[in-house]
Amino acid sequence: MSVDLAIMLTSRTLWAAVLVSGPVLLTALVVGLLVSIFQVVTQIQEMSLSFVPKLLAVVAVMVIAGPWMLRRVVSFATAMVASIPSYL
Repeated sequence: MSVDLAIMLTSRTLWAAVLVSGPVLLTALVVGLLVSIFQVVTQIQEMSLSFVPKLLAVVAVMVIAGPWMLRRVVSFATAMVASIPSYL
């Protein structure tokens, strides 16, 4: 296994991970930022106020984007397994 092949496989794997995790992480980031701004403006410092909206938003994104995420992971894994003979 050459160094170039290892770098290529690593970059493909990391890119697939970024694409699949992106919607969930961005949603949690945006909702967390909005809740933090709301807490600063209203001076409400309730811990559950920051946790529950993020949880609900992430679950909603998982339900909406879940099939797309699953298709991405399955197509990535299928392509990787199918290309194993070319690596030998």
